[in-house]
Amino acid sequence: MSELIIAGGGISGLATAWFLHRRGIEVTLLEGQEEVGGLIRSSLFQDYLLEHGPNSTLQKPGDATDALGRLVDDLGLAARLLVADSRAARRYVYRQRRLQPLPASPPQFLRSGLFSWRAKWRLLREPFIARGDGHESIGAFVTRRLGAEFLDYAVEPFVSGVYAGDPWRLSVAAALPRIHALEREHGSLIRGAMALGRLRKTTGLPAGRLVTFDAGMELLPRTIAEKLPADALRTGTRVTALEPMKAGGWRVTWQRGDTTGHDGAPRVILSLPAPEAAQLVAPFSPAAAEILRSIAYAPIVSLGMGWLRDRIGHPLDGFGFLVPRREGMRTLGALFSSTLFPRRAPPGRALLTAFIGGATDPGAATEADHLLSDQVGQDLSRSLDIQGAPEFVHMTRHSRAIPQYAMDHLEKLQSLEIAMAPFPGLHFRANWRDGISVADCIRNAEALATQIVA
Repeated sequence: MSELIIAGGGISGLATAWFLHRRGIEVTLLEGQEEVGGLIRSSLFQDYLLEHGPNSTLQKPGDATDALGRLVDDLGLAARLLVADSRAARRYVYRQRRLQPLPASPPQFLRSGLFSWRAKWRLLREPFIARGDGHESIGAFVTRRLGAEFLDYAVEPFVSGVYAGDPWRLSVAAALPRIHALEREHGSLIRGAMALGRLRKTTGLPAGRLVTFDAGMELLPRTIAEKLPADALRTGTRVTALEPMKAGGWRVTWQRGDTTGHDGAPRVILSLPAPEAAQLVAPFSPAAAEILRSIAYAPIVSLGMGWLRDRIGHPLDGFGFLVPRREGMRTLGALFSSTLFPRRAPPGRALLTAFIGGATDPGAATEADHLLSDQVGQDLSRSLDIQGAPEFVHMTRHSRAIPQYAMDHLEKLQSLEIAMAPFPGLHFRANWRDGISVADCIRNAEALATQIVA
């Protein structure tokens, strides 16, 4: 009998298993697929290194919250960590049929052609805007503090790029807690940003950096799986039922092929998407199951596209570009993948990773491959001055790509805690709560492991 069973071998489950293992807890991790990592997948295709899920994540080396850095060091992967090219600091936004750099400083903002003078004057009023009531969508929050144009051409594309979401449906407190905290703590985003800048200068607080691995993001979950004890990980083993035992602890029913088995443990962690977690808790907590089923996901189609470099007129001197919805282009944006990290494309080639779909265009997830490929190809050709067709297109569909932190998301999580209070020893650790990025998942995994050991 293990001390703890984890259901789900995505990065949340794997990182939690690793941190518990390193703290001396005997863990059994059950993963329904034959491969671990969830949506984190990397592959070589015609000498292009493709990412089918997250392309990178943000690390803050030296920061107390840098669980990612601690995990990388623990796994012996520090030498294989890649930091994005310095050009990644430049982000483009598509407006008026061309890419315009998103300003990164006040002087750049004043000179930028991305925003009108009316929008610039509106931003100067921000320190004098009163605090809100704390229960706003991202769209309402940004419009109130910064104006509609700043929402349309800065924040809405960002929300599409990170959450594939609709800013009018996402809670600012849940989806952008750090931004929301600036208003709550400083009364102004500008004053809050200035205070953070002074804090970094006086304390040496580190800035974030974009990172991946030399073999792609999949190296991280694969290495955790390899370094866990051989008997700690069972792939191809799907948890089919969960039952609280009268004497305490949990009975876990699993299936592998035609074999059904049972295990028991004092504690269980569900590191599963919300709908799968709902199925397991429904027999003993219908209220919790209903909450979990109500957490929506946005679908995304990711397209890795390779071109001869000399066919692309744009210098590709940045992270990539995002497209505001009001510009009428279906593609959400694209990463300049072969600019960001070395050896992502063969010599003389360029790799772009484009995205289409999301909460504002869910129908894209079920369109035919050739229609999506043609649409994205046309959009990229128009925005990046590309001549001719790509050498290849590799498409990955995610019907449930990114959980949506809706307006009532924090209230849902509070209600979930109440519904699960009668069932001690059961924990949830997945990206539908407390942050969606790889670094968020690892930080939260470490925090849960520390809590359990304590």
